[in-house]
Amino acid sequence: MNFDFSDDQKQLRDQARKFLTEKCSPKAVRVVLDGKAPYDKELWKGLAEMGFLGVAIPEEFGGAGAGAGHLELCVIAEEMGRANAPVPFSSTVYLAAEALLIAGSDAQKKKWLPAIASGEAIGTLALFEGKGNPAPKNIKLTVTNGVLNGVKKPVADGAIADFAVVAARTGTSGRDGDISLFLVDLKAGGIEVKSLTNLDPTRGQAEISFKDCKAEPLGAAGEGWSILTQVLDRAAVLCAFEQVGGSDRALEMGRDYALDRIAFGRQIGSFQAVKHMLADMYVSATLARSNSYYGAWALSTNAAELPEAAAAARISATQAFQHCAKNNIQVHGGMGFTWEFDCHMYYRRANAMALGLGSLSYWEDQLIDRMRKKNAA
Repeated sequence: MNFDFSDDQKQLRDQARKFLTEKCSPKAVRVVLDGKAPYDKELWKGLAEMGFLGVAIPEEFGGAGAGAGHLELCVIAEEMGRANAPVPFSSTVYLAAEALLIAGSDAQKKKWLPAIASGEAIGTLALFEGKGNPAPKNIKLTVTNGVLNGVKKPVADGAIADFAVVAARTGTSGRDGDISLFLVDLKAGGIEVKSLTNLDPTRGQAEISFKDCKAEPLGAAGEGWSILTQVLDRAAVLCAFEQVGGSDRALEMGRDYALDRIAFGRQIGSFQAVKHMLADMYVSATLARSNSYYGAWALSTNAAELPEAAAAARISATQAFQHCAKNNIQVHGGMGFTWEFDCHMYYRRANAMALGLGSLSYWEDQLIDRMRKKNAA
């Protein structure tokens, strides 16, 4: 397969890069990192005005409409990762919006999707309940007669979200069919939200407690895990593009420093050890891009290969971002460990994103299981 983005999509990438370069400088990121704001509200507003929040949302629900879709969202995601944007983009666009697109009723879509596209609503997915990877057995929060009781943590951007897609248990067998999804207005009663301290403050996390909280079903009863699997696969591809963008930026930072820094009368980039380190970063970033492109093709065409492609993209992009962010610090030497340099911001984001959809080992197991089932079919 020979896949590449179209000229229009590449032009959209250039437009997104220009916008984010102007509106999302490292100084702006540090405002959120230092705890002076929960997220960059002006940037969020600007993303909505540019149409980036609704690029994969149908026009009938306030989105960009014809000529836009998941491929366009992939190129925007790459630039969001490159800029290290401190906004709830992934939780709202990759998770909440995708869940609505897959399983939402017309009424639910009409209520929330236009609000997402316009920047008026922030959404999230409440899946995790402490330690552990995504699995039906790890969901303990219960629902009885449309009322939720339990705790979800960590919830990405949960402290600033307006609504959440919540995974809840409706049976006791431990099977996939025991899980259903519910749509919850987080401004309603019976909800307590507590911000959590985490590795990357530019992407906040929260603990959300539900006590006799009313919720409306999202999708058919008992189909929650099937829907979640689809959402996670889509989000894996989109997050992979964010990680590719972050990898490329970390590589560029290391390269630029290696060309500028003089030691023993020479650029440190001329030293073999530094050359090899940068070359290894380039290889890992390029491998991640290749797998992410395959994932983008599978996502945009809803191909049967999407589950395998999503897992491969997730694995390679996670490895690349962590590798490039870590070695960017090493190239910078002692300066790379200081608060004043921007290296740590990408290192934080790389490690936070590595766990956001389940651990690396979880996705490795998913890829193996999916390939085994495919070969056995």
